[in-house]
Amino acid sequence: MSLTLNFELNDRDLEHFHAAMEASKKAAEGKSDAEIIENAGRLLADAQKVRIPDFILSRLLRLDDMIAMLRDDAWSLDAADRDRVLSALVYFNNPNDVIADSVPVLGYLDDAVMIEMCVRDLQHELDAYDDFCDFRQRQAERLGLDPAKVGRADWLGGRREELVDRMHQRRERDFGVGYGSSSGYSSGKTYVRAWRPGMFSFR
Repeated sequence: MSLTLNFELNDRDLEHFHAAMEASKKAAEGKSDAEIIENAGRLLADAQKVRIPDFILSRLLRLDDMIAMLRDDAWSLDAADRDRVLSALVYFNNPNDVIADSVPVLGYLDDAVMIEMCVRDLQHELDAYDDFCDFRQRQAERLGLDPAKVGRADWLGGRREELVDRMHQRRERDFGVGYGSSSGYSSGKTYVRAWRPGMFSFR
C-alpha cells in the first residue's frame, strides 16, 4: 500500500530556501570548484546508505546530473555556464541544511526541494545535457564503443556546440520565467539513463 501526498510551496515558503541558499553561498566562499563538487557528491554517497522514497531518489538523480555536467570532459561547459551550475551546488556543501539528513525517510526532503528549485533554474542546461548524453550513447552503440571511452571526436564536438547554442537561445527566450508547477519527473520507477560520469547508483 502506498500513500500519495501533494503539497505546494508558496513564495513565503520558498523564501526560507532562498535564505538557506544565500547562507550556503557565504559558507562556500573560498572553496574550490573541486571541493564544491566533492561535497555535493558526498551527499549522494550518504544517501545511498539509507532507504529513500522514490520522489526523493528522482531528485537526487538530477543532482547527480548537475555534478556529471561539471565532470564530463566531453561536455566541457564554458565558464559562465559552469559557474551557474556550481552556484546551484553550494547548498549541498552546507552541513546545517534545513532538515538533518539523518532524519529517517524525510532527511533528504529539503535537499529534494532545493534540487527541484535548481532544476527549474537549470532546466535548459539539463535538457541539453540529456540530449548530448543520448546522442553520445547512440553513437557509441553504432560504433561499437563504450560510451565512457568516447572522447572529443569531431562529431561529438559539433553536436555539443549545436545543443549549447540551442540551450542559450531557450534561456534567453524564457528569461524571468518563475517556478510554476512541478518540473515533470516520471511517476514510474524506471531510472534508465544514457551514460554520464555520474556518482550515484541505486539498488
